[in-house]
Amino acid sequence: MDPEKAKILFEQGAIFLLIDFPEESEFGIDYHSWHTGPKFKGIKMIPPGIHYLYYSSTSKENVSGPRSGFFYHFEAQQIAVTKWDKTLEEIHFESISHDELQRYHCNKENMDSFLGPYPYEKYKQWVSLSSHITKDLVDILKPDVGIIYSLDQFESEASTTQSRQEEAIKNTEQSMEVNACKKHKLPKLKSLQGTNIKYSTILKKKYPDGATPGLISKYSMDSSYVLELVLTERFKGSIEHLLGEIQFAFVCFLIGQNYDSFEQWKKLVHLLCTSSDAILKYPKAYMDFITILHFHIREIPSDFFVNIVTSRNFLTDTLHELFQNFLNDNVDPELKKKGLNFQKHLTKKFNWDFSIEPDEYAPVVVDLQM
Repeated sequence: MDPEKAKILFEQGAIFLLIDFPEESEFGIDYHSWHTGPKFKGIKMIPPGIHYLYYSSTSKENVSGPRSGFFYHFEAQQIAVTKWDKTLEEIHFESISHDELQRYHCNKENMDSFLGPYPYEKYKQWVSLSSHITKDLVDILKPDVGIIYSLDQFESEASTTQSRQEEAIKNTEQSMEVNACKKHKLPKLKSLQGTNIKYSTILKKKYPDGATPGLISKYSMDSSYVLELVLTERFKGSIEHLLGEIQFAFVCFLIGQNYDSFEQWKKLVHLLCTSSDAILKYPKAYMDFITILHFHIREIPSDFFVNIVTSRNFLTDTLHELFQNFLNDNVDPELKKKGLNFQKHLTKKFNWDFSIEPDEYAPVVVDLQM
């Protein structure tokens, strides 16, 4: 990078200061990660806006452990001071006074050699994955603990004198029936409170209470009722926030390695693709949705979506419904053009055939022979 440009970015960009982070551990921001050296104290030149920071310990065999991470909104010229908690193996933000923060600002030049530069070669890629993720949305979706774990966090269920007595009686009864080696049971585990991402709930019931048979039939094929319910109850009617949740879930899966987030991404993509009335109501949002899908599909190998059991592709089946909905005469012409161009692009790049009707929509053949 040009030295003058680097100087400007250093002066205007944010700094993430990380104290006492262990050497040879993985640390990353957005789309790039490093294995840290002895001088590492954080990241400099961070562009203002939302970023995803993550970390994991590394074994002596250089194998990285499960990832933990969090979204954080940086202001221009901000210095965020954090410290590594050796006991919990987590990053904690430090509460510091105004005077102490000013000392950090005055000492920026001396900190420079201990800070890794933000990976600007990956910045456009990050923006394409996070354009609809806002600070407000992160506050809605993030777990209570603030950390997004790649693996579910569990704790042993608390026991009481009565529960231990009941368990002892139960084990005594079982010991009369089973082998002695099977007496010892694993402790009962439950999800650690406050660690779940607060994703939107997609109702399985697709029509309102008291709906007429005609509406039941309509909304069984059109998910617009469920979509509007999510927008109203979670996001005060903002479909842009729902687009942000799609990006949030994808980042948590792709970078945060959280598989539950991939399942949520699939649910939300299917919801938007099957909401035919919503396509007429939100043409601008659906144009953004196509752009989001374009960048997401580019990041994952095409065969990743194939169901091993059925050899069906979740995405081709779901996008088939989206492209069929674009054929409606009332669809915005600009949206229809962008949608059909997207279809052609996918067919050319991945050889996906959207002309074949998915099996679930095929006619049922009834054998009337006795």
